[in-house]
Amino acid sequence: MRAVILAAGLLGAIALAGCASDDVGPSAAELKARWDAQNVYPQDYKNDLLAYLRSYLNDPTHVRSAAVTMPVAKAVGGGERYVVCLRYNARDSDGKYIGVKAGAAVYVSAKLDRYIDAKNDVHQLCKDAVYAPFPELEKLAR
Repeated sequence: MRAVILAAGLLGAIALAGCASDDVGPSAAELKARWDAQNVYPQDYKNDLLAYLRSYLNDPTHVRSAAVTMPVAKAVGGGERYVVCLRYNARDSDGKYIGVKAGAAVYVSAKLDRYIDAKNDVHQLCKDAVYAPFPELEKLAR
């Protein structure tokens, strides 16, 4: 009986070893092609931003000095992604205005993927940005 169990274990190990392959994953060219395929211009970028900011801001009502840029392809994460820069003055949880803040929205497959609010990162991404008024944000409700 012990020999049967040992033989079965040995056969199982051999079978598992046969499943191993030298395939280490997609090539660099395949990864770049996937990355590029996800770099789609975000037609609905303002609505995506509004939906995100409605939950991100402590008080999304009565925002002042809202401005936004058009999506621009920028170097992000080792490749290009569409980035939208944003400035606004929102109220804190006590209802006081906190001063103009800036942010950058990164889009993947034409959808908001992440929002960056770290000053140094936003400054780097948005240093040459051309802003336009964003009245939709100023009219945002809860």
